[in-house]
Amino acid sequence: MNQPLRMTGSATIDGTPIFSQLDLTLKPHSWTCLLGASGVGKSTVLRLFASLAEGVTFDGVLSDTGRVAMMAQQDLLMPWLSVLDNVMLGARVRGERPDKDRACERLVQVGLVDHADKLPAALSGGQRQRVALARTLMEDRAVVLLDEPFSALDALTRAQMQELTADLLTGRTVLLVTHDPNEAARLGQKILIMTPSGLVEVAAPFTPIPRDIHAPDVLRTQTDLFDQLRRPI
Repeated sequence: MNQPLRMTGSATIDGTPIFSQLDLTLKPHSWTCLLGASGVGKSTVLRLFASLAEGVTFDGVLSDTGRVAMMAQQDLLMPWLSVLDNVMLGARVRGERPDKDRACERLVQVGLVDHADKLPAALSGGQRQRVALARTLMEDRAVVLLDEPFSALDALTRAQMQELTADLLTGRTVLLVTHDPNEAARLGQKILIMTPSGLVEVAAPFTPIPRDIHAPDVLRTQTDLFDQLRRPI
């Protein structure tokens, strides 16, 4: 995907406005982080890019993304499949032969290879989220959409998974929805706050991602994001 992806327009559900006159451009081979209050329409943006926004009426222009990899807020694991089979689910759905070795490698990377034969019910919420992340990282897609992918993780594991994801998705076009200013400051090459009146851009650090949690430019950006998010709408 060498061209920018763009969404311009308005969305409604059953006539109720979700967002209006949005103008969002995703730079290719780059991470765009999208923050904002709950209910402002961030997840709807992801679903529209993924062509999964059932029930949403969109009036505007939306770039064709082709086939994307998407991780939703819910882990969406199949309860009757093992952890390993859940990670390989995408290939099976497409009628392809799953790459078991690669799936095991992803489980090693997210720290769950010892749980490969377990069912999702035997896992904690954070472990389930890491399985969903491993499944998303199995997909070799130019465009990756991530909706709060680290929200259920403890602070240390969150930082580790941020670093792993940034490494494995180098060169991809990534849209990350997050409520965490530090996460956006670590991973964002373009950082946007979505409000009912449009998008507000906050300057991202120029350093490569993933950035150190305590780096001065990360802390400055984190503070800027907090200040913007606390402003009255």
